[in-house]
Amino acid sequence: MVALGVLALLVLRPALAPGSVSEQRARLPPPARCQDPIEGMWRSHRFDEQFGRWSIFTLEIHRKKGSDTELVGRIAADGWRGGPADQEPGLCGGARLYRYQVSMPAVGSYRDGEVMFRGTSWKLDADVCHNLPPSWGYNADSFTGRIDPAVQEFQSVNNDGGTAVNDPHVFRRVKCFDEEDAAGPVEHPRVEPPPFFPPRSAAGC
Repeated sequence: MVALGVLALLVLRPALAPGSVSEQRARLPPPARCQDPIEGMWRSHRFDEQFGRWSIFTLEIHRKKGSDTELVGRIAADGWRGGPADQEPGLCGGARLYRYQVSMPAVGSYRDGEVMFRGTSWKLDADVCHNLPPSWGYNADSFTGRIDPAVQEFQSVNNDGGTAVNDPHVFRRVKCFDEEDAAGPVEHPRVEPPPFFPPRSAAGC
């Protein structure tokens, strides 16, 4: 029985892993269909089991004027501490919970479907729970991958020169840009905390 239980865990665990490709895809909004193959807003939503950390990355990607391959834009990172079930950050409180929002100016390249997009510096926009340790820091992220135009996604790896070493992230394009759109403030995705109590059903408890 023990052997069967271990076997079942090994079989089921990859399908249930919050950081798996299928799990990441399930959390993302429907894809936006854009004329340009790379410009737009791209988003990922991933759990890092090693560090007990959730992250939502938003890439705002524009083509650099006068270049066929160079990219410019920004990266927004929204991260919080939690377990596999905490795909939303919840309420602040407790020594183990923190949440940060970081933004980065970014540059990159796009050639034959291959995309690279990296932050050149970073800025802490918000210590949401006001409890980041004094030693807290951040490394600018660098994503590389290949775009699949059929699903408006690219599976990438992040290497930030620190704890992120070939970390897998699935990005989906969620917004198109018109040529006349001006770059506004960095958009951090709105993530609603859960209510204190679950909603009541019509049948009672």
